[in-house]
Amino acid sequence: MTKRPVIGIISNRYLLHENYPAHAGGIMNSEAVASVAGCMPLLVPTDPRFVSVNELLDTCDGFLLTGGRPNVHPEEYGEEATEAHGAFDRARDAITLPLVRACLERGQPVLGICRGFQEMNVALGGSLHPEIRDLPGRDNHRMPPDGTLEEKFALRHVVKFTSGGVFHRLMGAEEVMTNTLHGQGVVRPGQGIVIDGHAPDGTPEALYVEDAKGFALAVQWHPEYNAANDPVSRPLFTSFGEATRAWAAGRGQPALRSA
Repeated sequence: MTKRPVIGIISNRYLLHENYPAHAGGIMNSEAVASVAGCMPLLVPTDPRFVSVNELLDTCDGFLLTGGRPNVHPEEYGEEATEAHGAFDRARDAITLPLVRACLERGQPVLGICRGFQEMNVALGGSLHPEIRDLPGRDNHRMPPDGTLEEKFALRHVVKFTSGGVFHRLMGAEEVMTNTLHGQGVVRPGQGIVIDGHAPDGTPEALYVEDAKGFALAVQWHPEYNAANDPVSRPLFTSFGEATRAWAAGRGQPALRSA
C-alpha cells in the first residue's frame, strides 16, 4: 500500500462524564479525510503543553481546522469577552492561529470548517460577531436544538459564490445548498482574506486567502457530513487531498485564485 499523506485533524477539548478531560474529534472528519481526500487522518491534541506548531508542520502534510463548540477568544481580535461570546478554548487558539499563519507562509495545505473558517480570518487580523442572529436582517444559523443527526445536518440554505471565482470553479456552480450549524460569523475580513460566498442574508460562508502559496480555503458550513455523497462536500475534500498529496510529494500546490 502506498503511504498516504497525513492530514492533522484539529481536536477539541471535552469533559467526558462531566469530569474526565479528553481531546476528541468527530468520526465524520476522519472519514472525510480518509475516504474522500484519500489521506491518513491524525488527531491532534491541540494544546501547546503537548505539541508545538513546528512539530505539527514537520509531522503532517496538511491540516483540517474542524468545527467546535468553544469559540475563538475575542482578545485575539482586540475585543473584550462577553457572555454572548460563549465558551472558549485558549489552548486551541494558541496552536491554530500561529499554525494557520505558518501554513500560509510555507504553502502547506489547510482547510477550515466552521470554527476553522473563523480561525483563518482571525489569524490574519479579522474579527467576528458573537451572535449573528442578533444582527439586523440576519437569520439564525445555529444548529437545530432537537432532532436526529440527519435533521441537524440537513441542507438549510443556499450559498452563492462569486461568479468565476475560486469556489465557483471548484464546485462547477454559482449556487449550492449547505447545512448551517454556527452562531458566530465574520465581521471584518483579515488581511488577504477574500469572502467568496455568502448566505442569502449576507453572512460570509466561503473564503480563500488571496495569493496564498498553497491550498488555503475555508467554509462556514460542515462539509464533513456525508462528504462522500454530497456534491458540494466531495469536490472540496477531493481538491484538499490532491493539494496535500502534491505537498507530500515535494512539489507544492499552485494557489487557487479567482479569475
